Amino acid sequence: MNIQAMHAVMAETQAGQLIFPEVVRRLLEVGVESYFCDAAAMQETLYLRDGQTHTAKMNLPHLPIAEEFSAEGIVAAIRGAQSDTIRYPEFMKQSAAAGVIAYWAFLTGKKVIYFGRKGETHIEKFPDVKP
Repeated sequence: MNIQAMHAVMAETQAGQLIFPEVVRRLLEVGVESYFCDAAAMQETLYLRDGQTHTAKMNLPHLPIAEEFSAEGIVAAIRGAQSDTIRYPEFMKQSAAAGVIAYWAFLTGKKVIYFGRKGETHIEKFPDVKP
């Protein structure tokens, strides 16, 4: 498990220095197949292909999470991140405002599932990237 490389990716992401495709590429390179972001606890757990896990606190301010889930709100935040008009710190603010309490990014499955406080979900497939 390359903890130093995983920490570097997560730190750069939380600092707004990386776009999502770069995060995915670098985490896959070090054996991460998925990660779970718990916005309520402000921690992330990375799941490796060999069955190991690694959990770390996030270096972002704790944000109040809206009680009502807004699929439109999270989709708007996702589109902002995809178009690189917002980076991760702003994405997390918009996600919290949309009622996202957690999300699970399945890197090998090429999708992210966003969760609301009452069990609501939004599933976002990775966009097809053309070379």
